[in-house]
Amino acid sequence: MACSTAIHRSVLGFQRQIGGKRPSYCSLPAITNLGGGIPRRIRGCHASAHLQPSVVADDPKYGNKQVIAITPRLYDYILTNVREPEILRQLREETANMRGSQMQVSPEQAQLLAMLIQILGAERCIEVGVYTGYSSLAIALVLPESGYLVACERDSKSLEVAKRYYKQAGVSHKVDVKQGLAADALKSLILNGESGSYDFAFVDADKRMNQEYFELLLQLVRTGGVIVIDNVLWHGKVADPLVNDARTVSLRNFNKNIMEDERVSISMVPVGDGITICRKR
Repeated sequence: MACSTAIHRSVLGFQRQIGGKRPSYCSLPAITNLGGGIPRRIRGCHASAHLQPSVVADDPKYGNKQVIAITPRLYDYILTNVREPEILRQLREETANMRGSQMQVSPEQAQLLAMLIQILGAERCIEVGVYTGYSSLAIALVLPESGYLVACERDSKSLEVAKRYYKQAGVSHKVDVKQGLAADALKSLILNGESGSYDFAFVDADKRMNQEYFELLLQLVRTGGVIVIDNVLWHGKVADPLVNDARTVSLRNFNKNIMEDERVSISMVPVGDGITICRKR
């Protein structure tokens, strides 16, 4: 689920508590911790409600650098600046009515994935966790005609939707769907001699399996290739020491491991629910 969407829903819930009115941005500091993260100082609470609040790190050694906080109004603005193909819009809207729709990546996140594919000049890709196919379709649309995407998903019902949209978009020939356990599919690719032959991989599946997926993908992706892991901020829970459920602890440990892993260059980006972009050295 996109972190910005979670913030949006949290603020909307707050609005309902105050009678359905949109709060002024001066009231936002009181609700900036609804996502479960460690509270941060908020700036930008001026007389004009049109100004967005900003976040400043607690550690003064960062020089009081202000970072924009995503409010519902600002997120709506971001969405108006996403170039979402019509076929993706249709898929997004259909998925919105399905169970588990929060698992779908956000439009701005899918746009970033597509751009990474284009910057890399990627031709061979892997996706771990397809759901209804929004992110894999975004990737397939920008792959060249000879491009190849291995799409791993265990749920047959969501795959039916994904396959229908692959066909409708005319990219079915680029997508090799592997239904079943993703780890088994990745191991099969390695046994098939495909190590080091992929340019890009995206992981958005069982968070407790991230480390295993990462190790397998590190074998499959070439040097200079990219692995992107989704949900690394986990609605802010990873930063909250009071939250210690299995998924949160797993993600927290995974983030720590990646930070210390010299096999990759990394960048954690607060888009969607947070992604970490890893470049294999």
